[in-house]
Amino acid sequence: MAESGVDVFAELQQQRLVGLRTRLQRWRRGGRADDAFLIRASATLECLTDLSKEPRENNTLPKFVQLYTQTVLDITYFEENQLVDEDFPEESSLQKVQELINVLSEPELLVSETSTSQEPLSVLGTELLECLYWRRGALLYMFCHTIKGRKEWLTEKIDMLKKFLNEGIHYLVTMLGFRCSDNSDEEFLFEDVDTARLIHEGIYSDTHLLAMMYCGEMCYWGLKYCGKGKEQIQSTDPKSNGKPPSILYGRDLDFRETGERMLQKYITVCEGPLRLHDWDTKNAKRILDYFQHLSA
Repeated sequence: MAESGVDVFAELQQQRLVGLRTRLQRWRRGGRADDAFLIRASATLECLTDLSKEPRENNTLPKFVQLYTQTVLDITYFEENQLVDEDFPEESSLQKVQELINVLSEPELLVSETSTSQEPLSVLGTELLECLYWRRGALLYMFCHTIKGRKEWLTEKIDMLKKFLNEGIHYLVTMLGFRCSDNSDEEFLFEDVDTARLIHEGIYSDTHLLAMMYCGEMCYWGLKYCGKGKEQIQSTDPKSNGKPPSILYGRDLDFRETGERMLQKYITVCEGPLRLHDWDTKNAKRILDYFQHLSA
């Protein structure tokens, strides 16, 4: 049985390595091999290939998945930049966005396929897992920001816009929850009350603040373009009929409640602990005013 488990792990490793090599080769053929992220991804992929040849005691699940995740993040960052630079081409961007979401879900899927006792958080660590959720949420934010201005999406594809908004919000809310503290007395561990407040709220970087603002904007778009009801989402990942990577798939999402909660926290933090750092709260307040004037 143990040997069988090792064989499954080795087989899944090879499948992932082949997939990554194919993605890199595609961009090299396109003459973009000089990109810094692709160069770094190529170097990490070589390390990953070497690791896969190591004995099992050295080639552990956390080591492999963490290196694999870093390669995925570098390659997909390059690909996301291409989509943004091209303003999400109408003829191909939908397929590419769905593909990128699937690729960024692969590290969690790999953990679920190879381990029954370890969770993605324990294997990947907080920073990498946060990055995977941030990147998926931010990609969907940018995609929705573009397509909401296209007439076709607001008439013929409104359900798909709603779906992407829901998924993007869920990714960002999940990302924001990884470091939130349940310890209400945590502030007493810090001499600096502002720092204690940020730590308690799970805010460790500008990315966490952007995630709150992105959530608020996406909730605003959801209410403005897609209606006021609670929405049930399904994963864009065709492999999700097994064990979905997101812990929030299948939950109801209330655009207004979620948007108000995220933006109120954003404003409180920006005008409180970060009051000297010039974070703009005007748009957040404008959206909150919109929420508050909606009929119940």
